[in-house]
Amino acid sequence: MAQWTQMSQMIQHMNNDAMNSLYPPATFPIEVRHYLAEWIERQRWDDFVLEKVDQESNAQVLLDQTISMLQSIAQQNANVVDRLKLMQISRNMTMFQQQPLQFAVMVRAILTKERVLLATSNPQFQQYANTESSFSNIQSVDHLVLKVLDVQDTRQKMHQLQEELNWERQNYESLQGMRHKHSQTQGRLNTESYLDQCQTLLISRLKEWRWDQHKATIGQPFDDNLNLLQTRCEQLLGVNGKLRQELVLIGKPIPELQERLGTLLQVLIQSSIVVDKHPPQVIKTQSKFSTTVRYLLGEKVAPGKPVVLKAQIINELQARNLGSVPGDNVGELINNTAILEHITSTKYTCATFRNMSIKKIKRADRKGSESVTEEKFALLFSTEITITGCDTPYKIQIISLPVVVIVHGSQENNAMATIIWDCAFSEPDRVPFKVPERVPWKMMYNTLNSKFTAEVKTKHNLDQYNQHFLAQKVFFMPDFVDDFSNMLVSWAQFNKDVLPGRLFTFWQWFEGVMELTKKHLNNYWSEGLIFGFIGKQHLHLILKDRPNGTFLLRFSDSEIGGITIAYVSATENGGQTIHNIQPFTKRDLEIRSLGDRIRDINDITYLYPEFPKDEVFKKFYTEPQAAPGGGYIPVSLLTKVGTKLKFHPSIHPLSPAYARSGRGGSRFSRPTQASLSPATLSSSFWGIPRRSKASREI
Repeated sequence: MAQWTQMSQMIQHMNNDAMNSLYPPATFPIEVRHYLAEWIERQRWDDFVLEKVDQESNAQVLLDQTISMLQSIAQQNANVVDRLKLMQISRNMTMFQQQPLQFAVMVRAILTKERVLLATSNPQFQQYANTESSFSNIQSVDHLVLKVLDVQDTRQKMHQLQEELNWERQNYESLQGMRHKHSQTQGRLNTESYLDQCQTLLISRLKEWRWDQHKATIGQPFDDNLNLLQTRCEQLLGVNGKLRQELVLIGKPIPELQERLGTLLQVLIQSSIVVDKHPPQVIKTQSKFSTTVRYLLGEKVAPGKPVVLKAQIINELQARNLGSVPGDNVGELINNTAILEHITSTKYTCATFRNMSIKKIKRADRKGSESVTEEKFALLFSTEITITGCDTPYKIQIISLPVVVIVHGSQENNAMATIIWDCAFSEPDRVPFKVPERVPWKMMYNTLNSKFTAEVKTKHNLDQYNQHFLAQKVFFMPDFVDDFSNMLVSWAQFNKDVLPGRLFTFWQWFEGVMELTKKHLNNYWSEGLIFGFIGKQHLHLILKDRPNGTFLLRFSDSEIGGITIAYVSATENGGQTIHNIQPFTKRDLEIRSLGDRIRDINDITYLYPEFPKDEVFKKFYTEPQAAPGGGYIPVSLLTKVGTKLKFHPSIHPLSPAYARSGRGGSRFSRPTQASLSPATLSSSFWGIPRRSKASREI
């Protein structure tokens, strides 16, 4: 947001034409830049060009997030005029839905223009702008290579000139040679300074790549392509080598320059190792997993002895003290070595650890109520490597993203909560693995939305109603109607304290809904047929005046991983009431799909607000199966919603007579999970339901 902070001061002195040229009112008005400043500056817009059509999906994600955030901000804005204007802007931006890449390229151009303006008016911004533009321009390192070639050419020409002139005016030409050498040395110093700038920027870009890789855990877009970065690493290594060679050829040592080039070389060699494919961030002991480490200077590794990478598991304290004397071995890894191999077809140099396993783990002393699923470890990969043209080997190492080690599958949900909190709220260049104890709700909501849409693989975001209900739930403030955005939600509220009146935490409940949606409700959610997260007060408010049979689908508030149907029904005195059918869980939907269950229930007719259910859900209905051979009567599963069970005093509910009386199945007060066709057979032949669900307020 630093760039916008400076731009907001500059635009106060700009005329309207200049302002509209920079921020086109029809496509990207200044309000978008203002309200989304922090988020915009965190994204990687420089990756987008119109020719790179493979980036279109990433551009679409950013466009969808922009529209969603504008709508959310509009809903929360107390000023009616601003609210309406932001809603209009969000609607206008849907023009890019067919060409999202144009949107991303436009934003990139706007940010570039800002940097140029700041660079010409603010000397303090000049260095940043020059550095940023030098890397966004893909030819920056190429220019550096040309400068080195120019230095070499100058040296060769001077050498030839020196030989010719020595024959004629030895003393005079000797003096001139000294002047030329001084000029040549100055050129090398300038080239070395430019090399330093390019390498600093490259290493910064590598850090950004790792940071984006970290954020991908919570669903943020991530381009894992390392090819361009590898090319730049190799070019900078070549430039460094040629400059060091020039120092040798001039015949007079320059210790300061030699030391600077040596330091740059060491930093480049040690920074060119990355974890390309991380291990799972929740690892169960005795379970196999794999990971891949890539070295971006692989083609420059000296031939001969194979380079063997070793992996070891380290705890948080050891991660903070890398480079010092190693402490105790905190875990035993199986298959923890791999050879760095060069793949000619791809030009990748990788070490792949296959069938790795944590045999045992030594845990640190826990503080207070801290559980084992809150303790973070990491894998440390290290080796010694020699680069062609370098005399000494270099020690290189890299650590993985944080991992949580569990011993039982029941711990996985809580362990993943630790990872989600770490990936979402940690800061770049933090002390491992420090995270805040509390974060603003708006950050938490953005994380939940990103994770939900990524896991479900949908472009349909959580809306402002979902957001408000989730906030009410995590803060346990069901009657609060104001803005939650800046309220602080703690780690304990997220996944340590159980929800009031429940046996589970907020994350355990949310993750259950996410899993159910991912496996059984993806298409329903993506098409906007599921209202989703909604509280009872809001539910009654929107359904109270609707016709009987109006229904909506919402996630259960009381059960992990359940979806329920809320519908309007007539009462005996002519009034109306709202029923909530007991939630359908993963197991229920594996037996019979949600679409077929909706078709089964005659009490529901219109999806809120007024869509005929058979028109909306027809595509999800299952066609009846053909009759089986052998003369058998076909059967099917049906969902029924509760009528009251009445027993005849002379008929025992377990007797055949009871079954013949026709009083089984359909007369239970709870909606049966399934019944048999034809209708004379109930889902529970002897009057006992195979599985039933109560029709009650949830």
